[in-house]
Amino acid sequence: MLGTVISGFLKLLATLVGALLIGLGSAWWSINSGLGSALQNGAWSTDPAIGSEAAGPYARAAVARAGLLALNKSETVYFTASMDDAGEPLSTRCSYRLEGKRLATRWWSITAYGADHYLIPNKDNRYSQAMNTVTRNSDLSFTINVSPDGSGANGIPTGTAAPDEEVAFSLTLRLYNPDEETYSNLETLALPTVTKEGCS
Repeated sequence: MLGTVISGFLKLLATLVGALLIGLGSAWWSINSGLGSALQNGAWSTDPAIGSEAAGPYARAAVARAGLLALNKSETVYFTASMDDAGEPLSTRCSYRLEGKRLATRWWSITAYGADHYLIPNKDNRYSQAMNTVTRNSDLSFTINVSPDGSGANGIPTGTAAPDEEVAFSLTLRLYNPDEETYSNLETLALPTVTKEGCS
């Protein structure tokens, strides 16, 4: 009799511990996996619920963890790229070429963030390029060079990793006060392409 009670208790305890681990694990993954990927547009992903009342508790926690000072949805649309256009994870050992055209927004910026969701330290204290800093081509298109040293007219440094170290990073594209049509075309907007050019 006592053995049956103990056996039942142990099974219940194992079930509760398993459920707790699964619950905590899924919550940790949801919060630390970035700002959401409900919609995909090339290398870029976004979650239209971010910054709105429709955002659930996991989305709000992810913004608190990774989206420092996120603005309301009516003011800004956020896109994140953690992979290039070929689906390969972004690495600080590689160089990337971002090519884009005029974006239908009042102001935009592209910023590189380390795996810890913070700005990547570099000697030039240069962390992003924006609508008012990029050099444009005659057709108003632009090219941004994202590389370890951030060389070039429109460079963003990602820091130099040790020879045997593979460090992930991400890019965040912010569209401030975008045109109204942006909100209904998040999957088809002409966003900058992200092309790997080589790795060290």
